[in-house]
Amino acid sequence: MLNIFRKQLASVIEWNDNSPNILWYQFPATNNNQIINASKLIVAPGQGAVLVYEGKIADVIEDAGIYNLKTDNHPFITTMLKIRQSFKSEHKLYIYFFRKNDIVNQGWGTASPIKYLEPEYQFPIQLKMNGNYSFSISNIAQFYQQIIGQRNQYTIQEAKELISNRIIQEITSKLAQMQYGYLQIDSKLIELSENVKQELINEFVKLGLTLSDFRILGSQFDDETDSRIAKIANISADATAASKANLSYAEMEKLQAMRDAAKNEGGIAGLGAQFVAGAELSKIYTQHVADTVHKQNMFDTQTVDTEDTYTKLTKLKQLLDIGAITQVEYDTKKKEYVDKL
Repeated sequence: MLNIFRKQLASVIEWNDNSPNILWYQFPATNNNQIINASKLIVAPGQGAVLVYEGKIADVIEDAGIYNLKTDNHPFITTMLKIRQSFKSEHKLYIYFFRKNDIVNQGWGTASPIKYLEPEYQFPIQLKMNGNYSFSISNIAQFYQQIIGQRNQYTIQEAKELISNRIIQEITSKLAQMQYGYLQIDSKLIELSENVKQELINEFVKLGLTLSDFRILGSQFDDETDSRIAKIANISADATAASKANLSYAEMEKLQAMRDAAKNEGGIAGLGAQFVAGAELSKIYTQHVADTVHKQNMFDTQTVDTEDTYTKLTKLKQLLDIGAITQVEYDTKKKEYVDKL
């Protein structure tokens, strides 16, 4: 009888198995291990304790120390005498422990690529991101209601899975909103981190958590996106080279295709393809030269005509000034010269 009676007494309540992966822990209270009003509650540094009575949070203890559940003057603890009578309880009291200190340097990464429209080239791109963050429990009531519920234990890994989903949602939203181009992402990681952090802070508050740090450390585009960008870069380089040779990009592509065909064919066929490519290049180049010369000749002819008319008008004015011709004759001849321009 004495042994059975002793089993009913939980004289010391503390969190002994303080695993670094546990964020929230319920003190086990079974029928043979009831919490009585003479028990001592031990809260270690870095820990907090929550007393839940009839499904509601009755008290939160955040200061380390030893609390006598019978006499200590702490909210709700002073009512324990009314709840615990003769080592029996008609109502259920549960005691939980939680980790107070910051959970630091928690890594995160996108399991699947983030998709958004590249603003400059207007095609969908995919990229993965990774980084780290730190958080802590700040609002016990909110955390208990939104996350814990009937759980007797909650791990840091479970919190990470919950947080990672919200991180990906915010990053996707910000990338679409801020319109960062492919070449801007790496230089904008700090700015993007700060913007995402501000949005995440509000989400953490809803869960009863505080986000003390958040960082995006790196990004990686998928192979298809890298291939598209590389192709665009090559086209841009070819277009620049073509313009310097007085060729359009389409003409440059046509000649490149002919040269590739010449390389892939052997014997007479290869020589024929090379000859056609050379002839085509010569034709295009000759046409450009002819067009340039024609434009220059037209300009030169116009310049000569203009200079000749100017000379004639000057001499005509001199004849008028010395009285060699009349004003009527001057006006008539001037109109004839000007009309030829």
